[in-house]
Amino acid sequence: MKPYRYQTQLPAGSHWSFRLSRGTALRLTDVSGGANVGMLLYNPENLLERYNAPDTLKCQHTFRLTAGHCLYSDMGRIFCGIEEDSFGWHETVCGAAGAERVAQQFGELDYQQARNQRHQNGRDSFLTELAKYGLGKRDLAACVNFFARVSADENGRLALERQGAAGASVTLRFALDTLVVLHTCPHPLAQEGEYPRGPVDIQLLADSAPLPDICLTRPENRRGLTNNQLYYLAEQPQGV
Repeated sequence: MKPYRYQTQLPAGSHWSFRLSRGTALRLTDVSGGANVGMLLYNPENLLERYNAPDTLKCQHTFRLTAGHCLYSDMGRIFCGIEEDSFGWHETVCGAAGAERVAQQFGELDYQQARNQRHQNGRDSFLTELAKYGLGKRDLAACVNFFARVSADENGRLALERQGAAGASVTLRFALDTLVVLHTCPHPLAQEGEYPRGPVDIQLLADSAPLPDICLTRPENRRGLTNNQLYYLAEQPQGV
């Protein structure tokens, strides 16, 4: 039996979205190295509830995300937990690069000129996917950038230390029904001279427990999971 329920591969400069049920896992793999995966999360039943980067970091006392960390909504609920991670460092402070930044870094190259080899940017990629669900610019938020290690110096200047690694993967286990929106465009701090072209493999894994034990060692995450349980309890019909 296949270890996954669905699999696809996204080339660089692409975007993708999908509604995942709680218990499902999403595995991202950097196929050839140098990949960046920007991701936003929304509650499909209430699209006003979305991923909150500041709360995710401060409630877990961290600057990076890796195995054992959870991604929180702005309602104090947990979208997902990082179940496995071979890269070890994912950032959620730099956001997504816009068209001007990508053109400055890599040159302008649109679809009419280059088709799928165009120089797409993360911000427009997010907006393209969000439009499918009636969302727009005001619904953008700080995203996660998977496979991006970013450091800050003593003056607060950020630098991209490492971008991707061939074969590196991260697995997210969802504890809330979630609309996942992602892109495979360059990181806003990318320093490459050429537009990165490494693909990203996406796998949807079989259902299991809402969160792995590694994500429940922190009391903050146990409280967050309780908020999830209360949310679903309120949806259940009340018996006599």
